[in-house]
Amino acid sequence: MLYNIYRQENNRTAAEALIRRVTQLMPQNDWPASELALMLYERGERGEAEQHAKNVVRLAPKNAQGHNLMGMILTDTSRLQAGEFHYRKALELHGPVGKLCANLGFNLKGQGKIAEANKLYRQAVDLEPDNTASIMGWIKLKEADRQIDEAWELLKKLEMDIPAGSVNLCMTRAILHRRDKNLEKALAALNQANTEETKQNAAYHYEKGDVLDKLQRYDEAFESFNMANQIIREFGKKKYGKEQSLNLVNRLKAFFVRDRVNQLPKGKRGEHERVTPVFIVGYPRSGTTMVEQIVSSLDGVIAGDELSFMWDIVGAAPKMLNSSLFYPECFADLWFGDNQAALETFRDFYLKKVYQLGILEDDSKFFTDKMPLNETNLGLISLIFPEAPIVHLIRHPLDVVLSNFFNDLTHGNCQSYDLTTSATHYALIRDLLDHYLKEMDINYHSVRYEDIVHNPEKKCREITDFIGLEWDDKCLDFHKNKRYARTASYAQVTENFYDSSVFRHLNYVDHIQEILPILEPAIKRLGYSMPEN
Repeated sequence: MLYNIYRQENNRTAAEALIRRVTQLMPQNDWPASELALMLYERGERGEAEQHAKNVVRLAPKNAQGHNLMGMILTDTSRLQAGEFHYRKALELHGPVGKLCANLGFNLKGQGKIAEANKLYRQAVDLEPDNTASIMGWIKLKEADRQIDEAWELLKKLEMDIPAGSVNLCMTRAILHRRDKNLEKALAALNQANTEETKQNAAYHYEKGDVLDKLQRYDEAFESFNMANQIIREFGKKKYGKEQSLNLVNRLKAFFVRDRVNQLPKGKRGEHERVTPVFIVGYPRSGTTMVEQIVSSLDGVIAGDELSFMWDIVGAAPKMLNSSLFYPECFADLWFGDNQAALETFRDFYLKKVYQLGILEDDSKFFTDKMPLNETNLGLISLIFPEAPIVHLIRHPLDVVLSNFFNDLTHGNCQSYDLTTSATHYALIRDLLDHYLKEMDINYHSVRYEDIVHNPEKKCREITDFIGLEWDDKCLDFHKNKRYARTASYAQVTENFYDSSVFRHLNYVDHIQEILPILEPAIKRLGYSMPEN
């Protein structure tokens, strides 16, 4: 009762202290665990929220709220298939509710299941016509699906029920104007937003920065992007995991050395394997989405998008090998007799996850996996799938780091929220990649983003020849690919080859001086030029 009183008074500190006590006093009761999980989720502390949400499901498997919480947490942390399971379970237990239908719709949108997501949003709005959040989500789905006219129609209906200065309303209007190529109207819409509401809204400042960048108002754009990242660092409490990243890279470099790798067994293709993964690797914002769209334009190639399954293997490997060692050291246990079939087990684990997605077709021969920073796992990939083609996208390091800073990206232990940490992580991963290429024989092909943009047919042919695909001019019309690219680049890849992002850093030379010493070795090693002051 006291907890409920404090909560109604909005005394969050006291309410949290009390609900934590109740959780300890009543460890077998799902209610306090559910309250604490929701409180932590709303504050952005997804890790601890997940622990308590899991306990709710353990204590009460038929608690719809617990499954909904698990769905929200898993969706927010990009574990979409698992999130979908819990949302569907919540619907099964509770029955259709507008907000829950919208939650599942958002999850399915993230998986590219646009048609079913559209039906769920329609159902959500039918059940709760006044739920503006559901309508807003439906508008964003329409925009992502290139149904801009329908998105505008929904927005017009929404405008009657929301204050004109609402940040979400102004942002949505700006996004639609931007898709209509009307940047001045987009900026005007953003400038109408309530100033108080924008102070802690990072998404608003990212959007404004993007519009200002396209209007070539670069100093103002950088200020907006900087504000967005500052909000996330201060209020979202996201900080780069430097020690964690450095520790993993050092251990990977120590384990994956030529003498050891040459003695380790390699995975073998099973008799019933009918598809081959194509790993499209590269630092976030290097052009991997564009290449995936190009490759998946061809018959027999399915876009898998960002598959977390190789990282799942990283987490599960010690247990699967029955090893007392952590990853990657646990792979030394492949020399033991009871692990002789382990690599095939890892292959089956990965491929079964792909089959469960339901994305493959009867004539599928290849599928893509462009999980960001999968180059960290090149050693593991080459052990499990030694025959799989690995296409590596290279782009000017300054363009890559700057683009990371301009987007809300958690990949790489939250490296993107500060220019210095993004540059530091880039240099760390680039050094690891060079180590892999020196110490291992990898089925590897690198291609520069700038070369694809300036000489698309030649470079696209090189990529398709390397993978073993038959050439088709459809590659050059990748922007007509109807699939929804489930990344921050979804809008860009609906346009044909363009060079406005090539050497983008030259517009921000005054703002990137602090990271030049960090990136100079990689820039020169890759044959790019340093900017002049």
